[in-house]
Amino acid sequence: MGVSTIIRAAWGLCACAALAACGDARDTPQTTDLPTFVSLNPCLDAILAEIAAPEQILALSHYSRDPSATSMATSVARQFAMTGGTAEEVIALQPDMVLASSFIAPATKAALERAGLTVETFGSPASVEESLEQIADLAALAGREEVGTRLADRIAATPQQLQGSAGSALLWQPGQIVAGEASLVAQHLRWAGFENEAASRGLGQADYVSLETVIADPPQLLLIAGDSAGQEHPLLAAAPGSMHVARFEPRLFYCGGPSIPAARQRLLDIREEMRATQ
Repeated sequence: MGVSTIIRAAWGLCACAALAACGDARDTPQTTDLPTFVSLNPCLDAILAEIAAPEQILALSHYSRDPSATSMATSVARQFAMTGGTAEEVIALQPDMVLASSFIAPATKAALERAGLTVETFGSPASVEESLEQIADLAALAGREEVGTRLADRIAATPQQLQGSAGSALLWQPGQIVAGEASLVAQHLRWAGFENEAASRGLGQADYVSLETVIADPPQLLLIAGDSAGQEHPLLAAAPGSMHVARFEPRLFYCGGPSIPAARQRLLDIREEMRATQ
C-alpha cells in the first residue's frame, strides 16, 4: 500500500468520525442561552457553520454563496440567512455577537458598536497552529468548546510533513501575484515537499509575476489560482520544459479551518499526478 493510499484512508476515517460527531452534536437539544452570531467574513463563516448550533447563526456573509469567494460548500451556506454586510442589516438582526475580519471598515465597526453590538475581529492565520487557535477562540465564544475540539482534532490529524522533495512550486494567485513565505499556503507547500519558488526568487507577498517570466524560467510546478489573461494563455498548455501545470483553487488557501485538509489533499493529488507523468 502506497503512502498516498494510507493517507487517504486515514483522512477518510477522520472525516467520517468528524461528520458523525457533528451530527450527534447538532441533534442534541440546544439550550437557549447560547449566543447568536452574524458573520461578515467567509473564512469565519466556514468555521462557524461547523462549530455553532444552527439556531446560533442568524446570518453568514454573502461571499459564502459565491463559488469564487467561498471556503465552504455553497449548498451548506444556503441553509443559512445571508447579509450583504451593511451595518443596518446586521443591527436589524440583533445578534449577540458580530464576527468580522480585522480589516472591517472602521465606520461599519463603529456603527455596530454604537448600536450596542459586540464585534469580535479575527485576522488571517499564517499557519496551521494559528488556525487551530482561531477555532478554539470561536468555539469558546459560541459556548461549543467540545465541537471546536473535534474540528481541531480533524485538522490536526493531517499527517506530518511528507518525506522527499517534490520539486519547486510557484503558486500564481489571482492577479498573477505570489504568496509570501510567511503564509499558510507556503506551509502547505512545504508540507507536501515542494519548495516555494517565490521565496527562491526573492519574491514576497503579493509580488507580481508576468507570463513572460514564467515561460522564460519555469518552475517544476505551476499552480494556477487565477483567471487573468496571462494565466489562461495558450503558451501554458505547452508546459515549457518539464513544468507541470495544475489548478489550485483560491478557496483552498484563502482561509484556514476546514479548508486545510482539502488544500493538502489537493497538493497530494498533484504530487501523484507529477509522479505519474514522469
